[in-house]
Amino acid sequence: MDFAFLRPYAPHLLSILRIFSAGTFFTHGTMKLLGWPAEFPYPLNGLTTTAAVLEIVGGLLLTVGLFSRPVAFVLSGLMAFAYFLGHAGSGFFPVLNGGEAAMLFCFIFLYIAAAGPGPISVDAQMGRS
Repeated sequence: MDFAFLRPYAPHLLSILRIFSAGTFFTHGTMKLLGWPAEFPYPLNGLTTTAAVLEIVGGLLLTVGLFSRPVAFVLSGLMAFAYFLGHAGSGFFPVLNGGEAAMLFCFIFLYIAAAGPGPISVDAQMGRS
């Protein structure tokens, strides 16, 4: 089956991917720092607090699509760091080491850094993509 009929929607689907991924990412930070939507089950330290601030600020900026490329690049690096620091030591396969979310966020954000935010973004409205 030819899925070429979806091609005209690709830019808007990129924006939707960015919005939902960044919005979900944002809640990881709010859970750590604000206890919302649930309490974070581990004690905070310097690394998790720094990650939480990046998740909240970066998640908000990326959700609205402001400074999307550099923010997505930084967040991609954060998630690569999180994966190798927190998950890779527990085995190779992300499904077994609990690192699926970190791996997916890493590559989604890396793609957004390369592709841009899509047309539904503050960056696009300001003429920056």
